[in-house]
Amino acid sequence: MAENIDQLVEIIAKRVSERLNSMGAMGGGSYSASTCVCSKDTCNNCGLCVLKKPEAVNNIISFGAARIGTNIGMSGSIDTKLAHMIDHTILKPEATREEITKICEEARKYSFATVCVNASNIPLVARLLKGSCVKPIAVVGFPLGAETSHAKAYETKEAVAAGAQEIDMVINIGALKSKDYKTVYDDIKAVVEAAKPYPLKVIIEASNINNDEKIIACALAKTAGAAFVKTSTGFGKGGATVEDIMLMRRIVGNDMSVKASGGIRTKEDAEAMVKAGADRIGASASVEIVTGKKAKAGNY
Repeated sequence: MAENIDQLVEIIAKRVSERLNSMGAMGGGSYSASTCVCSKDTCNNCGLCVLKKPEAVNNIISFGAARIGTNIGMSGSIDTKLAHMIDHTILKPEATREEITKICEEARKYSFATVCVNASNIPLVARLLKGSCVKPIAVVGFPLGAETSHAKAYETKEAVAAGAQEIDMVINIGALKSKDYKTVYDDIKAVVEAAKPYPLKVIIEASNINNDEKIIACALAKTAGAAFVKTSTGFGKGGATVEDIMLMRRIVGNDMSVKASGGIRTKEDAEAMVKAGADRIGASASVEIVTGKKAKAGNY
């Protein structure tokens, strides 16, 4: 089994490298997301019906409504499209209940995609976000990725049971750099299975590995059934770069999503990542990003 995986990874890495060389500087695709999260029959209070469902609004007005409520920022001061792509994040170990509560209130107010926290905080976050369209995310094996696969899978199951609807896990970086691809694959696969039915993001900590290792990490994540590849924990040597997002997008194609995280503090930073191919942005400066205000420096 180990030999088969090693051979598969080598073949994938070789083919991806050949494809990247042939593509040159053409760049990756960009992401275009629908900003309305409601279904035909169900409203999730995303606040965007004025733009996305004008016929529904006209029907309400015809029955006598004098005013229509909508999301903050529809006047143009808030970038709602970008907001729906952001994982609003607080992962510092000293985070207090008051800080986490504030993050959840901001996520509901600005309609961020998710709130991303350490697994121990998921019960609180799930309760605070109940009834909204914002999902709770737990990080697993964070920030080092050096835990056993069994420990990561157990942590994942606990987080899902507590209300997590997405999981962000850190790969076994040491195994990757040792070319022990079976261990890396099995590690990811264990968490993919434990997270079901929810999607898994695989954090490759791009600043700690070279381009060949990035290619292999993304190929392994794709083969193991992960939904996303993600640049960084925000606690490593560096954060997201446009070059890494473009490389990761080329490797996974359109079959997976790409999350840029680490050091994204302005709207310009976030827009550059989206243009390079990111589907999701992980940030603690989320409010500043969508309002254009200046953000404070931080780990994430």
